[in-house]
Amino acid sequence: MSDSFDRAPGAGRVWGRGGAALSGADASESDGGACPGGSGSHSRASAEKQHKTGGLLLQQEPLRPPKTAPLSTGNAEHLQQARIPSGSQEKVSVPDCGPEMAESQVAVAPVVTSKLSVKAPEFYPSGYNQNFADSPFEDEYDGYLTLVEYVQDFLNHLAEQPGCFETEIEHFTETVNGWVAADETLQELVELVYQQATSVPNFSYMGARLCNYLSHHLTLSTQSGSFRQLLLQRCQTEYENRDEAARGDETAQKQFHAFVLFLAELYLNLEIKGTKGQVTRAEILQEGLRELLNVLFSNPVDNNLMCAVKLLKLTGSVLEDAWKEKGKNDMEEMIQRIENVVLDANCSRDVKHMLLKVVELRSSNWGRVHDTSPHTKATPENDPNYFMNEPTFYTSDGAPFTAADP
Repeated sequence: MSDSFDRAPGAGRVWGRGGAALSGADASESDGGACPGGSGSHSRASAEKQHKTGGLLLQQEPLRPPKTAPLSTGNAEHLQQARIPSGSQEKVSVPDCGPEMAESQVAVAPVVTSKLSVKAPEFYPSGYNQNFADSPFEDEYDGYLTLVEYVQDFLNHLAEQPGCFETEIEHFTETVNGWVAADETLQELVELVYQQATSVPNFSYMGARLCNYLSHHLTLSTQSGSFRQLLLQRCQTEYENRDEAARGDETAQKQFHAFVLFLAELYLNLEIKGTKGQVTRAEILQEGLRELLNVLFSNPVDNNLMCAVKLLKLTGSVLEDAWKEKGKNDMEEMIQRIENVVLDANCSRDVKHMLLKVVELRSSNWGRVHDTSPHTKATPENDPNYFMNEPTFYTSDGAPFTAADP
């Protein structure tokens, strides 16, 4: 009886999974062999004593082997046969957990034999162009834009957002003034603007406005001339090839028609200050447009005739007024040529209809309406709609009350 109560309650017991009581030896194995010093022998003595007194042990499932199990004989022999370079073994010291795990163990890292060589040829991914690496433009960019890049970026920006012209043109002109310092640079600027105006659809008007602003605000004037003079020289070069371009293929005609419409926009937007300060248009452009109309009607194909229609709709009224001031009947001659084309040329039906619409537009004074009555300022006495745009107020009774009421 006394043998059964000579220890404290719970001594020598370790509770495993599911609440089963384990002996001291089993408990030490379930902990992976890591036991405080001396506790394992005390647990084994308690278990033997309990067995002698007839104590019963509850059965449980086998425990998993410890993680730091010693190497087996087969594994040791296999590792000894493998080629291990010097310094590849790494000793790992295991804490002392009793006489069973007193000896230190050696963990050997596996060796992987590589087939790579330092003398192997350089690797190139699929699709790589080795000639591109030898390009002289590879390392040319140094973080700064050239004049061509800066001007072209601004022109593309205007083509996408034409409303930014008024707010950004001043800063652009100041930058170009500080950049353009030679004759070649100014000619390059003129060529960039000309190519943009004649190659980008619907940029001829914006290009003409840009040319007008730069002609008045670019301070540099080289030996070849100012910006406006170089621009007119560039247009003269294209103008001299008008006959060949009008009879050329479709690509040549398309370039020629873009030049014609850009020249028309220049005539309307390029302002030239006279000796007395008056603003006039370039007379040379007026004469050039008349000759271009003659060339277009002399080659009455559909594309040329459609270009002539656009030109007359754009500049017909201004050209007729300028010719009348000089006492010329050039517009009457143009209308007569249109009627002859409609009667004799083998153009399409749609083009003939467009030409007749131009004749009708000219007969209505190009759509302009002149008010014969003198203009007078609107007052409450002479204009019944004078108070139309003023707010309406209401009295306390809900009746409307305006400024026209007494």
